[in-house]
Order: sequence, then C-alpha cells, then structure tokens
Amino acid sequence: MQKVIVIPDSFKGSMTSQEVTDILAGSIEEHLKCEVVRLPIADGGEGSMDCILRAKGGSRKTVTVHSPEGKLIEAAYGILPDGTAVLEIAESSGLTKQTGFRALEASTFGFGELIRAALDEGCRKFFLCLGGSATTDCGCGMAAALGITFFDRDGRSFVPAGGTLSAVSKIECSRLDQRIGEAEFTVMSDVTNPLYGPLGAAYIYAPQKGATKEEVAVLDAGLIHVAEVIERDCQAMLPEAGAGAAGGAGYGCTAFLRAKTISGIEGMLELCQFDALVKDCDLVVTGEGCLDEQSLMGKVLSGIRKHASNREIVSFCGICKVPAEELCRNCVIAVEIARGISIQESMEKGQYYLKLAADNYFKQRMG
Repeated sequence: MQKVIVIPDSFKGSMTSQEVTDILAGSIEEHLKCEVVRLPIADGGEGSMDCILRAKGGSRKTVTVHSPEGKLIEAAYGILPDGTAVLEIAESSGLTKQTGFRALEASTFGFGELIRAALDEGCRKFFLCLGGSATTDCGCGMAAALGITFFDRDGRSFVPAGGTLSAVSKIECSRLDQRIGEAEFTVMSDVTNPLYGPLGAAYIYAPQKGATKEEVAVLDAGLIHVAEVIERDCQAMLPEAGAGAAGGAGYGCTAFLRAKTISGIEGMLELCQFDALVKDCDLVVTGEGCLDEQSLMGKVLSGIRKHASNREIVSFCGICKVPAEELCRNCVIAVEIARGISIQESMEKGQYYLKLAADNYFKQRMG
C-alpha cells in the first residue's frame, strides 16, 4: 500500500473532524507502511471554515456581533490568501451561540454583521457555509443588518424573526449596502429541502431548534408569507430545492445577496483539491457519527464516493444504518466503533472507542 487519504467528517457532539483525522491517521501510521494524507473535511455546515483554512491557508478574524437572542458575542470568519472570505452561519447564529432554545425569536442579524465586517476588510468574494443555525427567519435578520428594511402593516420598520415573519407587509431594498452588488456570494450547503411545507425548514429542522408543534406551524406560515413578499418586492424567485437551508437562510442569501448555491461537499472537495490527491491513492479512510442513507445522498461520504472512482473506502462510524448490500455496491467498508455501547458513553469516550476500533481494523489489515 502506497498512499492513504484520511478525510473524515466530525462526529457531531463528540469529536471534531481534526480530532478524528489525527486518531485515524495515527493508527494507520502505527500499523501500515504507507504515506498518509490528512484532510479533515466538512459538508458546508459547522466546522467548514476551519477545514477550508487548514487546506488553503489564510487567517481568522474575530469580531463582535449579535447572537441569535441579541446578545453581543465574539464570532470568527476566515480570509483565504486570495482575499476570499469564508463565513459560517453557525459562528454568529448557531444553536451553541444562545442560552436555551428560542425558536420564534432567534435571528440571523449577527450573520449579516459578520458579512459586513468582511466587506469592511475589503473582501468581495464569499463562501457562505450554512448549517447548525438556531434560526428560522429566512435570512431576514441578515438582510436587516445589511440595510434592507422590513415594514409591518402599520408602516413601522422592524427586524423580523421566525415568529414575526407573517407581520412583514413590505420590503424596501434601496438601502442595501452597495458593496453587496460588488461582491460574489457562493452558498455551500448539503441541504436540498424546500423553504416551507412538510419537507421545509420549519417542519424538518425547527423541532431540533426547540420548536413545539404549534410553533412549527407558526414558523411555516411565516415562511410562506414572507416568501411571497420577497418575491414581489425583491424580484427573487423561490428555488425549488435548497431554500430551506439554515432556517430559510438559503433563500435569503439567494434573494438578498444574489448568491449562487453549490453542494457543500462538492465545494469542499474542490477547495481541498481532492481530485488531484486521490489520483494515486490506494485507500480512502473517512468517518462520521452515523452512517445512514443520507450519507450516500449529499453528505461527505457521497462526495468522496463520487470522486474516488473505484477506490476502496473505509468509513468509521458510531453506528451504521446502511444495509450491507448497499455498502458493497458503493465499495464501502463500514467499521462501527460503538456497537453494544450506549450513545452517551460512545459520545463521551469517542476518542477512546475510535482509537480502539482503528487499531483493531488496521492490525487485521496488516496481517
């Protein structure tokens, strides 16, 4: 064996992609004689900024913005060597940036402030990574931070949140920061959900953000309403897929920033120059917390499979829910690290169980 690429996603709530990479690469180097390429990855969601900065170089900038609940917090963004800004919505408007759940009140205003800070630094090319948001405001908070004005039925301006989207009567775009028109925005997301409806942002993702059944209905109605106003006042057609990313911020970025949307994992693999690295590769080792059908439909593993040609892929995972025949068809070997272990214990001791599974697997492979 000549060359192995180690390219895992994070084990959410347990290990970062960098931690997983270091454990797997260390085990390979201990048991196999080969070149190991370390390439921690993400799918355009949380952790993507750090992955891109590690792959491309660049620097981190930290600024003060508003959290989803309106408190002042520190949030970071990246600037690549060519001046491209890399922003994560989770940095400013993520679930971990607020106290408790605030499904109806959470705002993306801080994400708009983060964009504005990068514009102040002179950035005119942006990668926007959507994932892990606490919000369902269709990106209206972001838009307000960048100069767009929202009016209620009495003509009063306000900053909409998820629970007040239905109050939006008119949108005035003339005060949008003029630098937005000079900039190029690319959204990276693995989500293909529509904005509203049974598969939309509210019904699929808002319960994870603390929304009750009644609140989900309020949020969905708000998304339906505000989409009509955005289309009328901003001349922004609603995309068929992907608009529901980050609580509708996918549509907000399209409508207010004229952003284009690409597959998160496709964008990440391109930035990390995976095609060039995999050409003379013998084995690809990846990993994620739960290997399920979604893993082969838009997530990290699906992108790796697409670009790795017929090369063998080994995926370490907390649990595997993909049938063996499906794995075989995709030339994927699944190695479960938490079989027979409680979810809580496997997450708390993820590094231990991953190292144990990796050592056992690569010892056998060596033999």
